[in-house]
Amino acid sequence: MRSAKAAGNTAVNTKKPGGFSFGTYMRRYGTLYLLLVLPIAFFLLFRYTPMAYILMAFKKNNIIKPPWQVDWAKNNGFEWFVKAFNDKLFIRALGNTIKLNLLDLVCGFPAPIIMALLLNELAFRKFKRVTQTILYLPHFLSWIIISGLALRLLADNDGLVNILYKRMSGDPNAVIPFLSKTNWWTGTYIALGIWKEAGWGTIIYLAALTGISPELYEAAAVDGAGRFRRIWHVTLPGLRPTIIVLLIMRLGSILGSEFDRPLALSNKLVTNASTVISIYVYQKGIQGGQYALTTAVGLFQSVVGVIFLFGANFLAKRFGERGIM
Repeated sequence: MRSAKAAGNTAVNTKKPGGFSFGTYMRRYGTLYLLLVLPIAFFLLFRYTPMAYILMAFKKNNIIKPPWQVDWAKNNGFEWFVKAFNDKLFIRALGNTIKLNLLDLVCGFPAPIIMALLLNELAFRKFKRVTQTILYLPHFLSWIIISGLALRLLADNDGLVNILYKRMSGDPNAVIPFLSKTNWWTGTYIALGIWKEAGWGTIIYLAALTGISPELYEAAAVDGAGRFRRIWHVTLPGLRPTIIVLLIMRLGSILGSEFDRPLALSNKLVTNASTVISIYVYQKGIQGGQYALTTAVGLFQSVVGVIFLFGANFLAKRFGERGIM
C-alpha cells in the first residue's frame, strides 16, 4: 500500500505545476497558442525578414541586386555613415528631431497625467464621460485634416485668429506668425501635438487609477489630508509605475520622428525648423534614390533608440522601479 501511494505521489509530481499533464494543458489552452500563429507569422514576415536588407547601409548603392551580392562600400563599409554626418542637411534634421522630441517630452508627456488627475476628481459621472469623449476625439483626426484646420485658423493673412487679432488691435498689419516664423511654428507644432494626443493618453492613466485602493484615500482623509494632499501622496505614487514605463518607451524613440505631422504642418518659410530625419529620409531615399544612405540613417536612429531604451530602463531599475524588461 505504501509503495502504491509513493508511486501515486511520484506520478502527481511529474505533472504540471497546475496539477495536470502537458496534454491536458494543451487541450485547455491550445486555442490561445493557435491564435498566436498569425501575429508571429506577421512579425517574422514583415519585421524580421526585411532586417536582412540592413546590409544596404554597408554596401554600395544598388537596388537591382540583393545587398548580399553587392560589394562593400568605401571606408570599410561606413561610407554612408560618414557621408550622412558630413551632410549639413542631415545635421540640421538631426538637431530638429532631437529638439522637437525633447519639447514633446517636456511639454506633452505631463499633459495626459494632469488631464487624468483632473478627470479623476470630477464628481459627476455623466459630465466626466462627455469630457473624456471630447478629449479623445482629436486622436482620430489625421494630421492632414489638422493641418487644414490650422491653416484656416492660424494663417497670417486670412486665418480666423489673425483676423480677430487685427480687429481687436486696430492695426490691419498686426499678425501673429503661427506658421511663418520658426519659433512660432515650433510652439504651434508642440501645441497641436498636445491637443491631438493628450486626451488619448489619459486612457492608460485612468485605467491605472482604477487599481488604487479607495481605502488609501479614506485613510488619508481620516488623517486630515485635503484633496491636493491625497493627489500628491496617494494618486501620484499609484501612477508612478505606469509613468516610468511610458517614460522609458518615450525615451526609446527620442530620435524617432513622425513623417505626416512635420510634413503636413511644414511650409517653405520654416523648413529650417520642420525638416526632421523622416523628411530627410524621404527626400534623399524616395525622391533622390539614395537608398543605402537612408538605410544607414535609419540604422543609426534604431541603434541610438535602443541605447536610450536600455539606458532608461537601467536607471529606472537602479532607482527601485520595475522598468519594462
